Amino acid sequence: MLDIGGYELLPDWPRFAAFALAGLALNIVPGADMTFVITAGARGGRRAGVIAALGIGVGTFAHILAAVLGLSALLMASETLFDALKLIGAAYLLYVAVSLVRGGRDAGAAPVPAHRLFRSAVLVNLTNPKVALFFLAFLPQFVDPAARVPALQILCLGLWFNLIGTLVNALIGVGAAGAAARLGRIRWFARAARWAAATLLGGLAVQLALAERR
Repeated sequence: MLDIGGYELLPDWPRFAAFALAGLALNIVPGADMTFVITAGARGGRRAGVIAALGIGVGTFAHILAAVLGLSALLMASETLFDALKLIGAAYLLYVAVSLVRGGRDAGAAPVPAHRLFRSAVLVNLTNPKVALFFLAFLPQFVDPAARVPALQILCLGLWFNLIGTLVNALIGVGAAGAAARLGRIRWFARAARWAAATLLGGLAVQLALAERR
């Protein structure tokens, strides 16, 4: 257990090891965030993939803070707020999917500016209420009930989860950029990849729109 000034920042090592393994497994499961990072890396190169991963990380950090401060509990308690946020998130995913297809028609289109890509990545994560509910349900399971300030452990566990997730996404974004550089010269493959990514994002948007509080 990591203890500083009498405050336990992390639970005991067996509990933390279980959390770290579970967190790694969850971070490598594909979802809207990873799909966005892959798309960014494939279209804009390694730098774009890393920027997208950092944007996802910032959005995730906001969700972690919300869980620590109890704001996620309000989201779970309010059906209206949950529905509004999930519809905004679904609409934004659809917007990204349509932009991906339309942008692919213009071979001379300028690359997406870094600040715009970063902002889009933050919004993709931030407008998904399922992320907030996930942290609210997942992180407390690994907190030591005897901890002096349980919220502090929730914050530290969340930061660890986010760090690993950001590294995983950055590596995937860089990998997607490398694969696209090799295969992007094949015109039909590039077109198929764009449509596949757009279809997946559209499917995730529908899934999010139909999501229910649990």
